[in-house]
Amino acid sequence: MKLKPLSDRVVLRMVEAEETTKGGIILTGSAKEKPEVAEVVAVGPGGMVDGNQVEMTVKVGDKVITGKYSGTQVKIDGEELTVVRQDDILAIVE
Repeated sequence: MKLKPLSDRVVLRMVEAEETTKGGIILTGSAKEKPEVAEVVAVGPGGMVDGNQVEMTVKVGDKVITGKYSGTQVKIDGEELTVVRQDDILAIVE
């Protein structure tokens, strides 16, 4: 199944948190921080949102940073994805 976002929505796949610290300590699953960096999987067309014209500035494949608890979690074909508004994206990682 393919997910196609509407309006100014963006579909994200969270990037896995690193399993070792910089010092080489291996972290267990419960000690890992919630990832904040995500990969853009799909982008909506933009258009009129709340009476304002929205131009989409992110594209598929971009790595982005979002708020820790922003968006809606969905599970499609066993894969966990997050759907957010473009405004919920804080930065593009270059």
